[in-house]
Amino acid sequence: MAMLDIENIHSYYGSIHALKGISLNVEKGEIVTLIGANGAGKSTALRTISGLMKPRGGRILLDGEDITPLKPHLIVEKGVALVPEGRRIFARLTVAENLDMGAYIRDRKDIPSELDRVFALFPRLKERIKQVAGTLSGGEQQMLAMARAMMTHPRVLLMDEPSMGLAPVLVEAIFETIVYVNKQEGTTILLVEQNALMALSVASRGYVIETGSIVLSDNAESLRTNESVQKAYLGIE
Repeated sequence: MAMLDIENIHSYYGSIHALKGISLNVEKGEIVTLIGANGAGKSTALRTISGLMKPRGGRILLDGEDITPLKPHLIVEKGVALVPEGRRIFARLTVAENLDMGAYIRDRKDIPSELDRVFALFPRLKERIKQVAGTLSGGEQQMLAMARAMMTHPRVLLMDEPSMGLAPVLVEAIFETIVYVNKQEGTTILLVEQNALMALSVASRGYVIETGSIVLSDNAESLRTNESVQKAYLGIE
């Protein structure tokens, strides 16, 4: 049984049919990526899984349990955390306060050890613990968004465009951290990423979504060498 199983999901923005019966799964301990053009439905898929949007059809299973009808905070309590597109940190709060917001479901006695864990992953955040989050660099804000999600101690981490707006050297650092979280923490990851080449370099499998439908799924190496994927998403003619 997959850790995360998406079965025939249909999601709408008003009358706009954004997800048209998509199905995908992520096994425990995997990194799986969802790639596609802007507007294809990638972020909508993550918003639907996390409960921010409710599908009009299909279901979402977490380790065999149907979480489709649950409200977002209950889905977080079940072990699914979202690192949203554009970071969405609390810009007027300090780094410490942002992390505390991420730990709202945790027992207070567990928070010091969780802070130690995220500071080991992101030592720069420890240096800026009292700094107002909105004054951090783009890379530091992305670290904070990831750390805030990690404070929930998720079983499944949903990551939406973690490299957006970052310099290449920071992109490499963020992806190194994604791999570390997966390998060392054992966290299952569903990754949405515009940089398809980078995403396929860290994922074991991938899905290609076009206009709300999954059109291709395969292991990452096969997708990297697929001619249509190369032309459409990897910039290889």
